[in-house]
Amino acid sequence: MPVLVITGTGTEVGKTVVTAAVAAAALAAGRSVAVLKAAQTGVGPHEAGDALEVARLAGPVTAAEVARYPEPLAPGTAARRAGRAAVRPREVAEAAEKLAVEHDLVLVEGAGGLLVRFDAAGGTLADAARLLGAPVLLVASAGLGTLNTTELTARELRSRGLALPGVVIGSWPDAPDLASRCNVADLPDVAGAPLLGAVPAGAGALAPPTFRSAAPNWLAPRLDGTWDATGFTLHEAAP
Repeated sequence: MPVLVITGTGTEVGKTVVTAAVAAAALAAGRSVAVLKAAQTGVGPHEAGDALEVARLAGPVTAAEVARYPEPLAPGTAARRAGRAAVRPREVAEAAEKLAVEHDLVLVEGAGGLLVRFDAAGGTLADAARLLGAPVLLVASAGLGTLNTTELTARELRSRGLALPGVVIGSWPDAPDLASRCNVADLPDVAGAPLLGAVPAGAGALAPPTFRSAAPNWLAPRLDGTWDATGFTLHEAAP
């Protein structure tokens, strides 16, 4: 099934922009794409959520959500406080399966990290990925602290039998500090998976045509891009 689940090591690591970059690269490669937000929080009923932001940046994708809650909290907490039904992993999987019938690629973006709870039963994005049998792309931050959260997430994925194709740095700074430069070499080791891209900081503020033309340059060939992990590491990593 052509489904790729996208999670992060936490909040504000660049998941939505990375999702948009993956979508843009796939579109440029001639594939039809759908983007499914498992649970959108912190957005009002008439505001654009993450799926529509991906569509704005990437181009003509099908944008969908399973559930939406107004407060910027974990989905399970936000659902409870709003007095609404919680989203369940089975609903996420079924929505992705339906989209996969008519699209070459379905990108399922989570909320926060891998184990953020959807419901009172403890359902998570990892459970949805298991139901789908889908690989999980991990978006990590560049700087200090990322090695710990990346390794913990990678270990959890493997303990659940979920495939981790690689890691994408969600926001690579214009002037990386020592920790960021060292992490370029260390991230693949702690993840046990290759580095599959690095999206520049501020990429989400680019004009959509510029974003779309540049996106393949930020991602490895496995994600329909032209980014060279070896060259990037040699250029950016600390000696």
